[in-house]
Amino acid sequence: MFLRFARRALLGCLSLPLMAGAAEPARAAAAIDPDQLERHEDLTESLANSLHAFSLEIRQRDLNGIAGHLGPDFSGTDLPLAEGPATPEFRWIEHRPTRDAKRLDRAAFLESWGAYLADFQSMEDVRWKVKGAEFSGDPVHAHAKIKFFWLGRNAQGHREWVTGQGILDALRSDEERWQLESLEITKLDARVATRDAFHEVGLTAGIAQTLPPWGSPGNEQFMAHGVALADVNLDGALDMFLTGSASNFLYVNQGDGRFTDQARDALVAITPPATGPLFLDYDNDGDSDLFLASIGTQMLFENRIIPDGRLEFVEVSEQAGVSHIAEGYSALSADVNADGFPDIYVCSYNKYGQVMPDSWSDARNGTPNLLFLSNGDGTFAEAASAWGVADSRWSYAGHFGDFNGDRRPDLYVANDFGVNTLYIHQGDHFENEAAAFGLDDTGNGMGVSLGDYDNDGLLDVHVTNMSSTAGNRILQVLFPDGVNTPEYANTLLKLAAGNTLFHNDGNGQFRNVSPEAGPFGGGWAFGGGFLDFDNDGWNDLHTPNGFISGKDLKDT
Repeated sequence: MFLRFARRALLGCLSLPLMAGAAEPARAAAAIDPDQLERHEDLTESLANSLHAFSLEIRQRDLNGIAGHLGPDFSGTDLPLAEGPATPEFRWIEHRPTRDAKRLDRAAFLESWGAYLADFQSMEDVRWKVKGAEFSGDPVHAHAKIKFFWLGRNAQGHREWVTGQGILDALRSDEERWQLESLEITKLDARVATRDAFHEVGLTAGIAQTLPPWGSPGNEQFMAHGVALADVNLDGALDMFLTGSASNFLYVNQGDGRFTDQARDALVAITPPATGPLFLDYDNDGDSDLFLASIGTQMLFENRIIPDGRLEFVEVSEQAGVSHIAEGYSALSADVNADGFPDIYVCSYNKYGQVMPDSWSDARNGTPNLLFLSNGDGTFAEAASAWGVADSRWSYAGHFGDFNGDRRPDLYVANDFGVNTLYIHQGDHFENEAAAFGLDDTGNGMGVSLGDYDNDGLLDVHVTNMSSTAGNRILQVLFPDGVNTPEYANTLLKLAAGNTLFHNDGNGQFRNVSPEAGPFGGGWAFGGGFLDFDNDGWNDLHTPNGFISGKDLKDT
């Protein structure tokens, strides 16, 4: 799906200059043979699928399976890892030494790789991807640039992460299978973590959940879900609420590293399908209430631990005035009108698949976002249009923050299929000044986070976008020289580039520093953002990613 999405999006974008009547871009687009590009991408996708199968054999450390991908006259380089001590790189991360690669025949190649893989206790993930390819002849021969990585536990039980690039030659044996004739590793980096910073404890903590495969009973709906944290029972420990497919979960912290699901007792296990949960004290009584963004009617639940002394959430959506229809994907809160009560903003998407974006780079046919302003009496008034924030792009996530130093909450919104918005608070309304601040990020916006990554006392911005190997590969075919690239191609390059990190220059301007600080390719990325995961006083970045996956890349 990702490959086909990238192809469809890029070819769709290429038609925009023609429709707009731009002379120079139109000449560039006219030189492209769509049929030839389609054939090229069909072959590339076929090769990518074959390499994906090759990845699975390596992950399973199946030498017979690996051998099945190698032609009879195959030759390739060994893994150029040298003997000797590793070099400390960053705290508990060490860099393994490398050497020049040695060329091996088929038997020696398998023996060399087999010895390397045998040292691993487990192999967690392996990926081989096509960066670019040329095809010729019949049967079809491929000459391709590739990149790869794998991650596993080595003989010492330490996590080893290997990344690299190379060149391969392959011959197509049938429609979907290729035999490798040659494999040359041109670049390789190997890092080892001498200790684990994090451990998976979901099962022992009592919060592990396994969903049925998407599309099967219990998980039929194509929608996002989320999590929110708060001390809902006022015992001093953080609790968790998760929206789910068949039911929601309210994990109450027991104070000993374990949680118990009290959603049913708290009356929030079964609700209409919800996406983004948000805890806030909407009535200022001292406990955390629960708002649920939803594809449908938005919902609000009052926490009754104050004044009743029992953990129950009572729905007050209708009487509070928030039961508005939206394609709500997430919600956030700030005191927008400075009355001492929290207000709520809902990022609203659209029914993707039933409704398609009217542009791949500047879609504006999403559904209007909502702004619920508190009346101070437990009720809200929807005022997005009046305040200028009823954005009808495909909004996915947002973040309140003071971008101009006037101590009023401004609003940054990440939009899928287009340009993000920065709403600057004007006192009684907002105005979109993203371009003036240098924050009009174009991409498939899925998340935004604020943090001071360089410790200069100023808030910087991280935007989660998709990155696409397939998209970059297609663009290399369309614009191979990188010179005199038409402006619309720069937009396409940005759409495939991945996350964006904006540095706050302190003068009302933000600068995209992703190329030098990153790059930040996160694949099919969502949410995430700044956190100091190693407690060294510096903000790090985390990006969750993934989508519906199968053994075939066409299912990804």
